[in-house]
Amino acid sequence: MMSKKRNIIALTIFLLIALATITANWWLPVSPTAMDANQRLLAPSGAHWFGTDDFGRDIFARVIVAARVSLAVGVIVAIIATVIGTLIGLVSGYFRKTDFILMRIVDGFLAFPALLLALALVAALGGSITNIVIALTIAFFPVMSRVVRSAVLQINNAQYIEAARTTGTSNIVILFKYILPNVLSPIIVQSTFIFAKAILAEAALSFLGVGVNPSTPTWGNMLQESQIYITISPWFSIFPGIAIVITVLSLNILGDGLRDAFDPHSIKKKRKRKPKQTAPAA
Repeated sequence: MMSKKRNIIALTIFLLIALATITANWWLPVSPTAMDANQRLLAPSGAHWFGTDDFGRDIFARVIVAARVSLAVGVIVAIIATVIGTLIGLVSGYFRKTDFILMRIVDGFLAFPALLLALALVAALGGSITNIVIALTIAFFPVMSRVVRSAVLQINNAQYIEAARTTGTSNIVILFKYILPNVLSPIIVQSTFIFAKAILAEAALSFLGVGVNPSTPTWGNMLQESQIYITISPWFSIFPGIAIVITVLSLNILGDGLRDAFDPHSIKKKRKRKPKQTAPAA
């Protein structure tokens, strides 16, 4: 029961963040780009809920709008990395002759830390949303490939797969009609973790100065701009950091919930769990 409530709360928080940033132009009372030199570095108040930054811009408005870049990058990276990783994992797990070549290539990507690889690619390609998506996709698809390959290997010799082979069913049909539907659960779970990691990586790249244009509000840019004011205006960095933590935490909780829901072993354990017996009254 507690896990279900936790998952519902996490999903609600994430949907509220997504809805708030999508509809920000309709309800935000202050423009996130409006500057006022007389309102620099103000503490949180009724007029400015999260205070103002070094240009007098409203931090609350910028935190809400900045979520657009982070969520967009996370969604796109998760989708593309999932598609590429799934295709490589399916081919590698099913066709044993190609497994060695494909997995050595994947291992080559995995030899580099994901953030370091993304940093090098963005530095070479240039800072833009498109280049960040390309870099993070290259950094995260190898993990999905490994997960899908492992799942395919577990069911590759199942009876219904062997029966499909003996009836002359083509390999493409077997892969996408019989194998793919049975490995969707780890794919879905892993994609939520890639989503969360992509948000963190985008913020890290922006913080390091190789992300999107500084004029575009992102959580990473805000943290980068606030570091020299952290002692005199801590709210400048606290609120963007809290936004990152809440978003990533909600996605990780959703991923854990999906993993528990799709894992047959955890379901069996819950069914076998018996209520505690109390001692009879004297």
